[in-house]
Amino acid sequence: MKPIIKIDNLTYEYTDGERVVKAIDEVTLDVHEGEFLVVIGHNGSGKSTLAKHLNAILLPTSGKVYVDGLDTSVLENTFDIRQTAGMVFQNPDNQIVATVVEEDVAFGPENLGIEPKEIRKRVDEALANVGMSEFAKKAPHLLSGGQKQRIAIAGIIAMKPRCIIMDEPTAMLDPRGRKEVMDTVYRLNKEDKITVIHITHFMEEAVNADRVCVMEDGKLIMQGKPREIFKQVDKLKKLGLDVPQMTELAYELRNENIDIEDDILTVEEMVNRLCQ
Repeated sequence: MKPIIKIDNLTYEYTDGERVVKAIDEVTLDVHEGEFLVVIGHNGSGKSTLAKHLNAILLPTSGKVYVDGLDTSVLENTFDIRQTAGMVFQNPDNQIVATVVEEDVAFGPENLGIEPKEIRKRVDEALANVGMSEFAKKAPHLLSGGQKQRIAIAGIIAMKPRCIIMDEPTAMLDPRGRKEVMDTVYRLNKEDKITVIHITHFMEEAVNADRVCVMEDGKLIMQGKPREIFKQVDKLKKLGLDVPQMTELAYELRNENIDIEDDILTVEEMVNRLCQ
């Protein structure tokens, strides 16, 4: 199966005063159709810079990025690339452009030149998909952070992308808002088979991923299933990263010579193991 996104030896450099900074350093990665991929790493590791290459916001210094076979460095491809791969940013206020929720969701499809009848259908479907239909006539500025972010996601869904790239979309939200957004994203991935690339520093959000990639100093240094990655607690701590709370608890219990698996990720798994 050909990947929907193919990153081939990507390097990205920028100048900071006199200094040349290598933000991405020879990263190669394939993202497959329908996959839920999570990228973690501490601030400055290059994960957000990587995300911006996936729908041609940034272009490689060297190497290539292909979205559905289209080279991101070819200017004529940009429109088609952004239709295939939609981007959700950290701050929903930067993505909301209209004064009424349904008008905001319609903004993307209108720019694609889609006919009004189809736009109406897409807006209704997208709002239903993120559980925000009852807010269609409301003003976005009256919504909570989690609700605003779900509207931003609806705006992307209405453009019918095959892939959604999420650059720390829950960073500014409270726990409830985070849960609302992540429940929406999981559902889009599992039910609508939309490929999701999720950049985050909340380890709990990586538990349900198909694959987790770890970045450090612009390099891709680890990748694998969540259980494979998170059981390497010492290695992740050396990188300044956390692990899911239950993995941390299992790690501490093992240090106290309690016989428990090292790859526990969720509360349910921990309860089942302790009850045995």
